[in-house]
Amino acid sequence: MRVVGKVGDFLDSKATRVELDGVAICVVRVGDDFYAVADTCSHAEFSLSEGEVWPDECEIECPKHGAMFSLLTGEPQTLPATQPVDVFDVSVVDDDVCVSAR
Repeated sequence: MRVVGKVGDFLDSKATRVELDGVAICVVRVGDDFYAVADTCSHAEFSLSEGEVWPDECEIECPKHGAMFSLLTGEPQTLPATQPVDVFDVSVVDDDVCVSAR
């Protein structure tokens, strides 16, 4: 696990792009919960961290074509995406948000 920021660095129901060992990761805060998925949409190679977060559904929308991805599993929830994005483990230790690169 590597520290990618402080809890206060991440706005509620917003996505933030971080780099971890050369990998772009989209970190999303929903209340006190944190999620991390690959930052690149599996359909059109567009940054998911620029997309809208749907906190009640625990999903993020790709801003390019509107594909929705589960923040829990990385699975696409809508077309045009058909392939999942990678999911990363996230933990909060004291005030640090930590992500595990795979």
